[in-house]
Amino acid sequence: MKIEAITLREIQMPLVHFFETSFGRIYTRRILLITAHSQGVQGWAECVAGEDPFYSDEWIDSAWPTITQYIAPPVLGQELAQARDVVPLVAKVRGHRMAKAAVENAIWDLEARLTQQPLWKMLGGTRTRIACGVSIGIQDSHQQLLQKIETELAAGYQRIKVKVKPGWDINVLEKIRSRWPDILLSVDANSAYRLDQLEHLRLFDQFHLLMIEQPLWYDDIYNHARLQKELKTSICLDESIRQARDAAFALDVDACRIINIKVGRVGGFTQALAVHQVCRQRNIPVWCGGMLESGVGRVHNIALSSLPGFQLPGDVSASQRYWKEDIIEPEVTVSADGFIPIADVPGTGYRVREDLIEKLTVRQQTIRAA
Repeated sequence: MKIEAITLREIQMPLVHFFETSFGRIYTRRILLITAHSQGVQGWAECVAGEDPFYSDEWIDSAWPTITQYIAPPVLGQELAQARDVVPLVAKVRGHRMAKAAVENAIWDLEARLTQQPLWKMLGGTRTRIACGVSIGIQDSHQQLLQKIETELAAGYQRIKVKVKPGWDINVLEKIRSRWPDILLSVDANSAYRLDQLEHLRLFDQFHLLMIEQPLWYDDIYNHARLQKELKTSICLDESIRQARDAAFALDVDACRIINIKVGRVGGFTQALAVHQVCRQRNIPVWCGGMLESGVGRVHNIALSSLPGFQLPGDVSASQRYWKEDIIEPEVTVSADGFIPIADVPGTGYRVREDLIEKLTVRQQTIRAA
């Protein structure tokens, strides 16, 4: 397949409800969409870089020029045997994994559509449905949080994850466990704690959590290993795992017992598959975290979650939790028992709503092969 053009679009989508983490609160998502063009067919992907460089050092306004100046040019005009051939073409660009992932994943989608294969099968998926959990941000009150948990449990979600930070943690978990002593519960700190808070972090053990996700520094593995030795609760690493080598090192030093694989964070499907393989070899469960994606990114998460190592419910939840109207159809829905079915049809199994994307677009640029 010859990559004839790559189109970048920024769209802006208001959230149904604000989402707050230890980084802050957002009400609207700026989303960067990438389209790869070949032989009259389009492959779509989403760059998961955020509005600000808080979760990652990448953000939407760094990803756009990086793609246009450094990632798209060596790919354009190339005859690729398969999507993973993108990786060596952009290897000299250091970092910028979210920008790289957006281009590579668009070409995975393109390959699936051109060859009339289901994307999840191309990736090596084996599941025909995936188990769903849900991530709930910090709320205005404890009561508001409890109401949201009640709503999500009634909707069938199999695992509840709540965001925590100092001052919004132990007292919140006490109320959750008092009301629901047996639900599958985890917490996500987004690097809000430090190792000198060890005695406070030990208090999490009493709540019988599935995991505590990324409690310490976003770029740290060594100190997470020190912390894991002190906790009964399993640590899950997210931001610290940028590639398969990081996963191998983290598992070598016992820094975690679970790994969250976000396809954008690690640089695309090729590297996500490599991380998955490292964890499979060591019998470490993985799951797919969310980045407040639109439907374009969400369906890629669904495909990734079909791989055999994804043993835990991920954050791949229904479109309506975030958007009044999603940019794919059908929208992603979750069954009453907490699963998303995966269609055995070519591509992602969902149609991109280009008409709606056009209405939401605030800037657009197409780069063509010379």
